Amino acid sequence: MKAIIFNGALERRPQSTSGLISRYFTEKLEMLGITHDIFALADSGIPLYDITLTKTPLAVERMAQLFLDADIHFWLAPLYHGSIPGVMKNCLDWLEITADQEQPYLTDKTVGLVCWADGLQAMQGVNTMDAIAKSLRAWPLPFSVPMIRTSLFDHENKISPFYTDKLDRLISIATSNRIEKIPHSKV
Repeated sequence: MKAIIFNGALERRPQSTSGLISRYFTEKLEMLGITHDIFALADSGIPLYDITLTKTPLAVERMAQLFLDADIHFWLAPLYHGSIPGVMKNCLDWLEITADQEQPYLTDKTVGLVCWADGLQAMQGVNTMDAIAKSLRAWPLPFSVPMIRTSLFDHENKISPFYTDKLDRLISIATSNRIEKIPHSKV
């Protein structure tokens, strides 16, 4: 089993919200002995999606391979103006380069969704990612973690117990293979 943590925020600081959540996932997956990669959008070099290009950019090829190699995806996104960051959607749009493969896009991948917002609207980001994951033929988990940023961290800048419980549940569901899937070849 292999996982990918898709950090869809344009933050590079280790103490940023996305950095702390990514690190939490990394620590938990390591404790479970699950091989994983972090795909940090801020460091990816993914260009704007351009269908007129005659050659796929190398950064996009690498990203697509990482996404295809992972059995489990954890998508992390801040809520920007009612949705996920446009650069995150742009990155996912590049998965169109897999359209001609036997199992295109993210066919049969399990996707756990996490979004944080300053107010109560993080579920809007989760809903957006859910729709995108389904359109890419993935299986978004029925449990997601929308977060209110003001209660996300404790006084030591660690993820609060309220949210570590939720993240642990998401990781547990994703890694336990309890969700029955219909193999793509039978659909």
